Amino acid sequence: MTVVYEDNHIIIVNKTASEIVQGDKTGDMPLSETVKQYLKEKYHKPGNVFIGVTHRLDRPVSGLVVFAKTSKALSRLNEMFKNSEVKKTYWAIVKQTPAETEGELVNYLVRNEKQNKSYAYDTEKPGSKKAILHYRLIARSDNYSLLEVDLKTGRHHQIRCQLAKMGCPIKGDLKYGFPRSNPDGSICLHARRVRFVHPVSKELIDVVAPVPSDNLWRSLKIGRASCRERV
Repeated sequence: MTVVYEDNHIIIVNKTASEIVQGDKTGDMPLSETVKQYLKEKYHKPGNVFIGVTHRLDRPVSGLVVFAKTSKALSRLNEMFKNSEVKKTYWAIVKQTPAETEGELVNYLVRNEKQNKSYAYDTEKPGSKKAILHYRLIARSDNYSLLEVDLKTGRHHQIRCQLAKMGCPIKGDLKYGFPRSNPDGSICLHARRVRFVHPVSKELIDVVAPVPSDNLWRSLKIGRASCRERV
């Protein structure tokens, strides 16, 4: 992980695809503990350090994770995430280029707990939850397309599931239909940007995470920059 923003109440980190946000059955050290260790060492704290988990990011996904450093910030951030007051933008690399270069996807997702997978439907189903996202094609290479995705709702595996339903599974995402895994076990989904009003100071926080340091991410990011220059 890399720290990209910190103040007295919150800390925002750019996580790698191998890190888990909270502890699970693997027993691997979660990112929350890594952040605690970072704060203990940075500020020479002898006792316990408070870190509150405000949201999750799937293990194979990279990008921004927001943690609370105080109980006041945690309770307020929890409410803000619940009320969709935290705006999150993702970048996703897909093989197929969508038929429309920009659009809104509205589906109804049913979560299968046993499979740890969600299924998208066009109409409401028993136990389903409405899922809405906006996507935009922002760069293209010979073999892949880069989509910018803004979440309107926060459902289990929402982006992975809805893009696959559209016929554009994310590179490396075997669970949702991509034919091959990535060598490092990641999927090409990156939590690129987060925007919200600070829970205590009320200032606008707007943070962008650098993309993972592999050639495909870098080439598509450069391709996007050159497209913008031409426009």
